[in-house]
Amino acid sequence: MTAPRDPFFPAHQPIRADAQTPLDVQRIGLIDYLDAWDLQAETARRRAAGEIGDTVLVVEHPSVYTAGKRTQPEDRPTNGQPVVDVDRGGRITWHGEGQLVVYPIIKLAEPVDVVDYVRRLEEAIIHVVRGFGIDKAGRIDGRSGVWVPGAGGESPLRDRKIAALGIRITRGVTMHGLSLNCANTLEFYEPIVACGIDDADVTTLSLELGREVGTAEAADPLLWALDEVLSGRMTVADHSFGSAPDPSKGLGGKKRIT
Repeated sequence: MTAPRDPFFPAHQPIRADAQTPLDVQRIGLIDYLDAWDLQAETARRRAAGEIGDTVLVVEHPSVYTAGKRTQPEDRPTNGQPVVDVDRGGRITWHGEGQLVVYPIIKLAEPVDVVDYVRRLEEAIIHVVRGFGIDKAGRIDGRSGVWVPGAGGESPLRDRKIAALGIRITRGVTMHGLSLNCANTLEFYEPIVACGIDDADVTTLSLELGREVGTAEAADPLLWALDEVLSGRMTVADHSFGSAPDPSKGLGGKKRIT
């Protein structure tokens, strides 16, 4: 995603309202999605009230489909599995074991800049994915998340999404966040139109690197990069390698980004 304007805050400035206080990282592990959603909501309420500082929840979920505000009927699974309708932006996705999910509950500096926040999350993920050796990972203008480019030409290897974003901001506090595919199965993506995109594929760190990369191996680098980018110590750069239609443009729902 390319910002349609310059960000409200220069890249060297923090986007957190309280960048002087360290992030409170809570490594929760495997947790049911609805339980995690409740925990997010309570944490966000307390953060908005000033009862706690910025918090990052690090989790994995048992297999579950979640549908954002712009999910269309044709996106939903064809395998009969239940779907949790959630209050983030975007369309449908899947979470499961082997996928690293991070929920930053952050009070953003004012004026709140949603696009800049999303781009900073993407920057942190790109830094980590490239650090693992996937050197060409980057952005596709018009679509959020982090991508690995296809081979182009006559090759059947298409662009592949390795990390997804879905956020909600209420009272200046962020909820939901990002998922990075580490060593999870891809079979549950097949019965859905993931994120409303049917002209690209999904991948994992393990698949791209040809070795097992678990969530534990990816968590520390990602948490470090998130802290760096939200605090303004890591600059958002232009890592776009292509452009494509926005799958949520013109659809109903609240203005959230996924």
